[in-house]
Amino acid sequence: MASSAHNTLTPARAGRIVSREASTGRPSAEAFEQMARRRYQQPVPERHGKWWTLRLYRDHFVDGQRVRRRNRIRLGPSSLPAQQIKKVAAKYLQPLNEDGEGGAINFGAYVAETYKPLEMPLLAKSTQSRYQGIIDNYLLPAFSGARFFDMTPWCLQRYFTGLSNSSALAHESQDKIRDVLASIFSSAVKYKVLVSSPVSSVRLGRKKGGHKSKPFLSPEQFSALLALIPEPYATMLFVAIYTGLRISELAALRWNDIHHDTITIDERFCRGDWGAPKSDASNATIGVNRCVIERIHRLKLLTVKVRAGRAVRTYRAVKADGPDDLVFQSVQDGRPIRDNNILVRFIKPAARKVGLPWVNWRCLRTSHATWLKLAGADVKDAQAQMRHSRASTTLDIYQQFVPASQKRAVDRLSTMANEQAEFLFARRGPGAVN
Repeated sequence: MASSAHNTLTPARAGRIVSREASTGRPSAEAFEQMARRRYQQPVPERHGKWWTLRLYRDHFVDGQRVRRRNRIRLGPSSLPAQQIKKVAAKYLQPLNEDGEGGAINFGAYVAETYKPLEMPLLAKSTQSRYQGIIDNYLLPAFSGARFFDMTPWCLQRYFTGLSNSSALAHESQDKIRDVLASIFSSAVKYKVLVSSPVSSVRLGRKKGGHKSKPFLSPEQFSALLALIPEPYATMLFVAIYTGLRISELAALRWNDIHHDTITIDERFCRGDWGAPKSDASNATIGVNRCVIERIHRLKLLTVKVRAGRAVRTYRAVKADGPDDLVFQSVQDGRPIRDNNILVRFIKPAARKVGLPWVNWRCLRTSHATWLKLAGADVKDAQAQMRHSRASTTLDIYQQFVPASQKRAVDRLSTMANEQAEFLFARRGPGAVN
């Protein structure tokens, strides 16, 4: 009897458990025991005023902490017969009580024991770093003590709605948190821990600002910027903006990838991480202007002067040009370049001097797509040149709004309308009435 009394979850006992959770930041062992005991819910519908109601346990987030509370939901008007309401209640409870074989697995334990050792090593190192920060700063503080069963679509929507209502996080940051959580749940589905992912139905709040076009360089702005950047980095920018290559692909270019009037992209390098290009569509050979090829080969003849205290040292821009050697090499030792160092030391200072502080590597790729649009390239040709899997990515994300391009489209429309009007006038004759 004593044991039975001890295991009874009285209101006072539940209050102590919740306060212990709030003070420590994670549920206690006793809380896990009680949560497991009431995991399967089968409450009886009750008449409450003019409604049939059902009382359920649900998770709430209070100051970033998960607290389980009992909620009353309405099933239907009290005029409905009891048998019909029981069917409604059973249908409502079914998705809450059904879960995969791993529904009782702890979220924090799954991330530490399965997701991190099995899934994260498959990502690029830069992506791993971003994911690790989001897991540590957002997901584990909120869900480390939760079981998969507790993380229902309702629970996750409450969490993301709370993030949307907070002004601390931008919409893009919330979207990235959702992406990481979706990745974790997708892996759980893949390993048969869960039947489905609850993240698929989660929505984010509306953006507080309108859509902002990504900046791009005009040909005149690019010429002014290029004049302030030393070699071999000036050639890197030249190749980037005239080919649309990502900086990771540019850093991995080898001399056997450079052809007469084409360049092959079959490898990427980003801050110590070698791998295949971003997607199957990215692994391709693209056509380039002959001047780009000539500028690349000109690197073999260049020497670069570097200050070392009061002394000035001279290095060859290309230490070795064998088929497997890199095109763009570290000036001092010929190792692979680090894109962030070049951006901070050379590109950003030059960009600020010409009043373009927003310039970065991504901006060069956006500029290439926009220049293709200005040149009147067909969207499918632009997609192939940018090596996107979908044409919508090229149109919606990379090719920016250009007033001159829009003006040409309007002019063509006006010309077409005038030609049509003249044709109808000729058919009907000068005395025709519309």
